[in-house]
Amino acid sequence: MSAPASICLLRTSAIGDVTHVVPLVHTLQRAWPQATLTWIVGKLERKLVGDLPGVEFVTFDKDAGWAGMREVHATLRGRRFDALLHMQVALRSNLLSLGIKARQRVGYDHARSKDLHGLVINERIPARTGEHVLQAIGSFCEPLGLKQTEVRWDIPIPDEAHAWAAEQWPDDKPVLLVSPTSSHVLRNWRPERYAAVMDHASARGWRVVLIGGPSPAERSMADAILALCKHAPLDLTAKDTLKKLMAMFCRAQLLLTPDSGPMHMANTVGLKVLGLHAASNPARSGPYSDRRWCVDKYDAASRKYFGKPASEIPWGTKIEKPGVMDLIEVDDVIERFEAASA
Repeated sequence: MSAPASICLLRTSAIGDVTHVVPLVHTLQRAWPQATLTWIVGKLERKLVGDLPGVEFVTFDKDAGWAGMREVHATLRGRRFDALLHMQVALRSNLLSLGIKARQRVGYDHARSKDLHGLVINERIPARTGEHVLQAIGSFCEPLGLKQTEVRWDIPIPDEAHAWAAEQWPDDKPVLLVSPTSSHVLRNWRPERYAAVMDHASARGWRVVLIGGPSPAERSMADAILALCKHAPLDLTAKDTLKKLMAMFCRAQLLLTPDSGPMHMANTVGLKVLGLHAASNPARSGPYSDRRWCVDKYDAASRKYFGKPASEIPWGTKIEKPGVMDLIEVDDVIERFEAASA
């Protein structure tokens, strides 16, 4: 198989999944340094990865609806790629892909396809189960004749972001970052339980820093936690950017979070992640590099809501049921905190 001269990557969201594409970019660049790479990415997500060297980025503003789609199509008009790696199965992305001309159109296997995905591709990645999301995305290079054998991120973090992070707290104490809110509401833990763990960390001599984005839901969660904390944490909710958040991850010792974008961002810089998993399977969507510090109640959730162990339900099943995160007790999290801080 000859080396492709041009490759288009289509993965617009979400933050965590976009981080999983970065190792694939490095794999392609290492194998074919002369190939041009064009990545169609979401507006927010571009703020995280849009300065990756050697990649042309085309922004898709999903909030703009059809106009956003037309803008992408206009940008790519008259261009034809050797290969399109179509790594998103949502109907909107499938429609978006119709304006991308490519000889080889690689998509997901039948089991992971939905929303007419099969109609906009002409080749599929290998059908496998039991894979982490990063491994599935990495396999998109296999129909091109490659194999992803190395996982490397190296997402650029500007000096000014590191400088800002250094100003937020002195470095004489270990730091627990708490990012309490997922965009999937049913993955969120109770505010009083976060507060109890944060107070425990404070009592153990850690600096506790509460982080999150500017959305009303994140501000509401932060305020609920702050009202319950006996030891006030440093509240940096809505005060950072994605790059500043990455810089904070470089300075901290541990992140406490549900399954969310910050979990995967932290993983890219090697920060220990105390992930809270009951609604989702950490083996599939937890921090890729190291899941030792996560609380895993996914099997218990499967038994409670489906009456069978997790090994007997389809891989990737989300158990986003009301109350599922209550399966994670405060003591479960404190035990993992103590293990991570040992």
